[in-house]
Amino acid sequence: MAVKLTCYNRGCGQKFDPNENGEDSCTHHPGVPFFHDAYKGWTCCNKKSVDFTEFLNIKGCTRGQHTNVKPPEPEKPANEELELEAPAAKIPEPVRASTLVRPKFESALTTLEPMVAAAFKKQIDDLPEVTTRVAKKPTEPEDTAPGTICKHGGCNYAFEGTKNDDKPCVYHPGVPIFHEGMKFWSCCQRKTSDFTAFMNQAGCETGQHRWTSDEEESKTVKCRLDWHQTATQVVVTVYAKMCHYRKSTVRLNPIRLAVCLVFPQQDDQEYNVDLELRGIVDVAKSKVQMFGTKVEITLIKA
Repeated sequence: MAVKLTCYNRGCGQKFDPNENGEDSCTHHPGVPFFHDAYKGWTCCNKKSVDFTEFLNIKGCTRGQHTNVKPPEPEKPANEELELEAPAAKIPEPVRASTLVRPKFESALTTLEPMVAAAFKKQIDDLPEVTTRVAKKPTEPEDTAPGTICKHGGCNYAFEGTKNDDKPCVYHPGVPIFHEGMKFWSCCQRKTSDFTAFMNQAGCETGQHRWTSDEEESKTVKCRLDWHQTATQVVVTVYAKMCHYRKSTVRLNPIRLAVCLVFPQQDDQEYNVDLELRGIVDVAKSKVQMFGTKVEITLIKA
């Protein structure tokens, strides 16, 4: 009885008797396997799969004789030698923290001159002028319900309807800021990490109590704000439809962005946002672009 040999045709691998090796005894792949984009297949046919077991079970596409001679290894591409001779890739230097001194939040703001899309500019210029709105008068004491809390920041006085209501209000005219674990008011910079201590900070300015909030006295427009960044810039996008390019302002200092957009088709109502920036930006190189549906602010990193 003849000793059975192992067939080395790709995709076969069966034992065969050399004396019974006909022209169509072996079903195999004459091509070579390839692995690309998670797919595994053979160069000789269009059969491929993402599953390795299924790939191994793909039946051959050609019939012939079995052979116990191992097929030659596929030739390596010529460019592989070139890759070996290529210089070693340069390792990028680690990003170093900025050594620039961070200015104060209250530093002077620069108004950026917007670049306005021509079609959008014509749309705004063709709009009729908005009639100046009559400002709503502040709520009179007789209209204030007892127990109403003063709306000034840092003042917790509750309206009583007595002479005590005429006493001076000691409050913070600025806005609260929470940055790197510290809490403080933009107007006086007395920082603390304790929230209770922050809430109990005495005001830095004296005036009259305010019984209504800005939102109650004037309507504001809500807009969606989004941003993304690259290694050299941060792009802030405010999705604002048909804001007035002359009445709206974008003001900037190295760590602060203040945006006020005015909407002529909504009785000159406004969208306002005042942001403290995490990094430091180059005000002179930053720019603003205004379109019919959005305002795009490009902040160049310093």
